Amino acid sequence: MNFFRRHWYNVGLVVAIISIVYLIFAWGDMSTLQRLVFMNFIVLLIHQFEEYGFPGGEPAIMNMALQPSSNPRNYPLNQNSAMITNVVIVYIMYLVPVFLPDVIWLGLAPMLFGMMQFVVHGIMTPKKLGQFYNPGLAAVILGHIPLGGYYIYYIHSNGLINGWDWVFGVVYMFLTAFIVVNKMTYSWLADKNSPYSFGEDEMRRFNVSEKLNRLKK
Repeated sequence: MNFFRRHWYNVGLVVAIISIVYLIFAWGDMSTLQRLVFMNFIVLLIHQFEEYGFPGGEPAIMNMALQPSSNPRNYPLNQNSAMITNVVIVYIMYLVPVFLPDVIWLGLAPMLFGMMQFVVHGIMTPKKLGQFYNPGLAAVILGHIPLGGYYIYYIHSNGLINGWDWVFGVVYMFLTAFIVVNKMTYSWLADKNSPYSFGEDEMRRFNVSEKLNRLKK
């Protein structure tokens, strides 16, 4: 468990690579909807690796820039909460629609969730760091936004969505954001004395501390 807690995003990258290979070979056997939600699942795995692996730096961004803490190695975000939150979202919210692509609201929610991440990566974090790019932004701009936009266009142009799909999809997205991201990560699993501190190498990635110090001068 300790290995996975420390390397869940590296494991996710391996899953993404395997999924890409599978997608290439199974492309012709998949519906358009299934291809889109499967690609969205892959993009989130890459997004998570971009945040935590390469270039990384999300732990420091969260605990030093967005929610400054006196103990940034484990509060408010820690290795355990980061693992649980991200694993729940990617392997439940994003993967389940791959097996149920015709349940439109199930696919719509993660598409909206992905596009909404531009608020954090494209607006909030750049303001705090004093630069536009931050880990996760590339996946949002190159993956989540175009995929989400095309998904919405496709389901509308083909008459596959109704009002209830929008209601359920939006409610599901906001409930996930509130319960899993907000409450679970930053309340229920947050602990100033958490034994699940981020490693020094994880905190050094993307030179967040140096960027923040330059802004103070």
